[in-house]
Amino acid sequence: MRKYVRSEIVDMKGYVSGEQPQGNEAVKLNTNENPYRASENVYDAIRQAAEVGLSRYPNPLGEAVRQTAAKLYGVDPASVMCGNGSDDLLTILTRTFVGSGELLRMPYPSYILYESLAEIQGAFCEKIHFNPDWTLPKKFEENPIEELGDISQGKANNLRLVVLPNPNSPSGTVIPKTKILEIAQQLPCPLVVDEAYADFAEENCLDLVEECERIIVCRTLSKSYALAGLRFGFLVASPKLVEQMLKVKDSYNCDTLSIAAAAAALADQDWLRENRRKILATRARLQKRMRKLGFDVPTSHANFTWNTRSDRPVQPIYAFLKERGFLVRYMNYPGWSDGLRISVGTDEQTDRCVDLIEEFLEKT
Repeated sequence: MRKYVRSEIVDMKGYVSGEQPQGNEAVKLNTNENPYRASENVYDAIRQAAEVGLSRYPNPLGEAVRQTAAKLYGVDPASVMCGNGSDDLLTILTRTFVGSGELLRMPYPSYILYESLAEIQGAFCEKIHFNPDWTLPKKFEENPIEELGDISQGKANNLRLVVLPNPNSPSGTVIPKTKILEIAQQLPCPLVVDEAYADFAEENCLDLVEECERIIVCRTLSKSYALAGLRFGFLVASPKLVEQMLKVKDSYNCDTLSIAAAAAALADQDWLRENRRKILATRARLQKRMRKLGFDVPTSHANFTWNTRSDRPVQPIYAFLKERGFLVRYMNYPGWSDGLRISVGTDEQTDRCVDLIEEFLEKT
């Protein structure tokens, strides 16, 4: 059957999601979900929308969310586009700007879906390796359009999109917004700042959209609003760019219930502030305890930590935790290193996870 499939699809590995256990017996600290229940206003909004009925198509632009986000962030509603999670938005962005044989650039290690989306387009993906301290190479910062790797030889003039997750996954580290603006101003193409975890950081790049028409900021409600099961995201960009991206998105990419729920979630900023406070407090304790156990842990600005060791392999720790009902994400990046990405859970979940890691280290 492979002969019927495009060669780009046959050759690609495909994106692999984090483990999803059957049932509710496992403690999931592997996919950066929020451990707390979403705002009760969300559930009220879903019930109200369902009572009105689901026989008609949803608003194709998710207008309720556009208006709410525009008011919350002080932007033009025409600069907001909604998506079925930020992955949907990233797909739309790649389809809009990157064609077959053209070039997408991304940092490494980071979210591997970017590479998969480029491969689907038949495009080239160039990975710019972070420095060991998770900063960008000075050469890239000073001249981001220069050819930096073998894959881009002869293709620099085909650079069509740069994607920069900020905070980054798996590290949780950030690139200062001033540096991002400097890079964007030198590029010949859009720069997507993927801010899936920005609500857990101290700054974000939303205001840069007004300063540079090439900057696009992508957000999700999966993490900070505890709505991973709902699938909703939005981006903020120049209205002229949004106008073109709307041609690419599915006609009704967000359903009636998710639009109502997302608008209610964004409107409840009191809930977000309290949830953020709890996550950050637990994150600080997680970082402190893991460092005390001998792990190298960069300071995280997200709802997870990246934990590595140079004195022993960490995959056995992952396996030990899994046997005891705790899922964390083991990640191995060729040419870099491996590590454990641990999502911030409740205080009880997080403390128990670290207790088990300590138990393993004492036994081995």
